[in-house]
Amino acid sequence: MSAPGFWDDPQRAQEHIAQLKYLQSVVKPMEELSTGLSGLEELAQLAQEDPSVESELQAELEKLQQRLEELETQALLSGPHDANNAILTIHARDGGTDANDWAEMLLRMYTQWAKQRGYQVELLDRQDNEEAGINNATIAVRGPNAYGYLKGETGIHRLVRISPFNAEGKRQTSFAAVDVSPEVADSKEIQINENDLKIETYCASGPGGQHVNKTASAVRITHLPTGIVVQCQNERSQHKNRAIAMKMLQARLARLEEEKREAEQAAKYQQQAKVGFGSQIRSYFLHPDQRVKDARTGFTHYSFHDVMDGQIQGFLDAYLRWRVQQEKDRQRHSASKRS
Repeated sequence: MSAPGFWDDPQRAQEHIAQLKYLQSVVKPMEELSTGLSGLEELAQLAQEDPSVESELQAELEKLQQRLEELETQALLSGPHDANNAILTIHARDGGTDANDWAEMLLRMYTQWAKQRGYQVELLDRQDNEEAGINNATIAVRGPNAYGYLKGETGIHRLVRISPFNAEGKRQTSFAAVDVSPEVADSKEIQINENDLKIETYCASGPGGQHVNKTASAVRITHLPTGIVVQCQNERSQHKNRAIAMKMLQARLARLEEEKREAEQAAKYQQQAKVGFGSQIRSYFLHPDQRVKDARTGFTHYSFHDVMDGQIQGFLDAYLRWRVQQEKDRQRHSASKRS
């Protein structure tokens, strides 16, 4: 990074910086843990002479134990794209206006989680609903292992609550779909044939001023071989919207390749992984009681509002451990069949 001309290619420079941040996210915690262990030994020696130090020793031990568990969870991020940034899209599904409001609540939840981890969040696309909430939105979450942590969020998220949009105060069930893909370097990992693309332009909707609403700046791209559709209308420039849409398409195609590899591996053991865009993965209850439960791992958090404020790391860690257990089960199944 200190070499002359490092910033001559800004995109390449950013890739190096992202790699540095990832390596620091691995090395720095290990150094802190090593230093903490040395301090723990000194405290243990002091505690033998002064019993009043035992409480401080116990507190430091618990702190290091928690840090070690975090490192062990981080070690589970070994997928081909786990270290990458993430592109996360939220779509309102069944539930009318409540679903649109729910989709916006999820958007805020993921944004809060990312900011708490020191990640950068960029809004790539957003389509507001006329009454409340959003129809859909796409954000880029940039930071070490962002995709690795968020990839398990792909699927249907269900909300049960007393509807604020129902004058009779009835309970309403709403659904929103979350899709997470890895952000990949342009034209390096995923090659896209221009002949496979159907590119449409249209006038952007929603807030943004006269220029946005009257100019055909919004871009929609359809990848004909796969049927994947991406769109972007967030920028005033059609050129910028097209570039962002292409990045979104590359991310979707990268995830599609990853899913194919996982499906092939699971098929060998006749255990198709129960994850995907159409699966219901988590239920959020605000009525009759407050709790959030993951349907795959069974992990439950009993404060709905804490989860909405971005405290979802427990769900993400539980999913990573669940995936490892799924893989162990497949290997045992394969070994028993061979024997």
